[in-house]
Amino acid sequence: MLSYKNFNRRRKYFFRNIVLFLAILGPGIITGSVDNDAGGITTYSVAGALYGYRLLWTMIPAFIVLVVVQEMNARMGIVTGKGLADLIRENAGVKVTFFIIFGALITDIGNTTTEFAGVAGSMQVFDVSKYISVPVSALLVWWLVVKGTYKISERVFLVFSAFLLVYVVSAIMGKPHWSEIGEAMIHPKMQFDVKYLAVVIGIIGTTIAPWMMFYMQAAVIEKGIKIKEYKFTLWDVIIGSIITVVVAFFIIVACASTLHENGIIIEKAKDAALALKPLAGNLASALFAFGLFIASIFSATILPVATSFYVCEAFGFEAGIDKKWKEAPQFYSLFTIIIIIGAGIILLPNAPLILITLWSQVANGVLLPVILVCMILIVNNKEVMGKYVNKPTNNIIAWTTIVVLIGLSLTLLVSSFIN
Repeated sequence: MLSYKNFNRRRKYFFRNIVLFLAILGPGIITGSVDNDAGGITTYSVAGALYGYRLLWTMIPAFIVLVVVQEMNARMGIVTGKGLADLIRENAGVKVTFFIIFGALITDIGNTTTEFAGVAGSMQVFDVSKYISVPVSALLVWWLVVKGTYKISERVFLVFSAFLLVYVVSAIMGKPHWSEIGEAMIHPKMQFDVKYLAVVIGIIGTTIAPWMMFYMQAAVIEKGIKIKEYKFTLWDVIIGSIITVVVAFFIIVACASTLHENGIIIEKAKDAALALKPLAGNLASALFAFGLFIASIFSATILPVATSFYVCEAFGFEAGIDKKWKEAPQFYSLFTIIIIIGAGIILLPNAPLILITLWSQVANGVLLPVILVCMILIVNNKEVMGKYVNKPTNNIIAWTTIVVLIGLSLTLLVSSFIN
């Protein structure tokens, strides 16, 4: 009888934890999935087409750093109840905050433009004009955020996250060489030319983007997660990071096993979708384009929201999807302006979309160390975090990431100057 009671108690405890986890699930998976946006898909596609499987090794350090960074952001948000921009202003001052926020704002406008370029490109594969797809998508994105609630938006975003797994199917249809993939992962071959370094920084910049840190922290606050629920948030972060890296991995594999092997050079993710048709079949091409469309719509919603969040936080304005326009006019006005600029640039006849796409990802990689330094200093401040300051392992990984990113950025600048 006693053993039955224990079993019953454990079963109730197990199901209670499952319910709690499902209730908290969201911020980590959404943040991770949006990292695979149109700019990211373009960067991964170019990496696979140019270098084959040789850059797959970047997925291992990217996963480790992604988990560590998102965990720190979630913990800071839960413990302080404040967004990252708010904490940077309080601890680093208004001037430092202004320059960080201004740089991030410009970068994220470029990133949002890239998302609408992804919408246009993916729909062109299905013979839909950008003059139809972009305005309709922009209006849909605006309506979802301005007229919706956080709970509704989060459910839509989780569905979008699941759709990104179509890249796994697309890659497998390209018949990749798994022995070569294993070799590339275990024995990476480094190069130090400008193009290789730019792509590496672009991969890191899109996998671990600056906006991600602001959004993750804002999302756990918006969801009202408490410190006693932290372990569930940690699993949310880990699952989101796994999804991010798996999708990125298979995008590189899809392009490496088809485009690279046939010597096809691409400049946009749309080019990859079109080039896959004769190499891997119509279905693989359609799945690649569909994944690009979903990722672009998804990110065109989240990126302007995240940008509006951290700008408003930095300067003390009200922000939040659950607030009405009259309660947070600056938040919704900035969100609307970013959508109009991003969609508007795509509708220009000769907009330099390739340059905007690739260099916005590189800018993410260059801006990332600056924000990381501020974040690490704050998360190790006992006056701010109390007993929830970083453990030594977190600090080692975070500081190593900063040193490596700065080193790569400086090497890229020197190489560009020499060339």
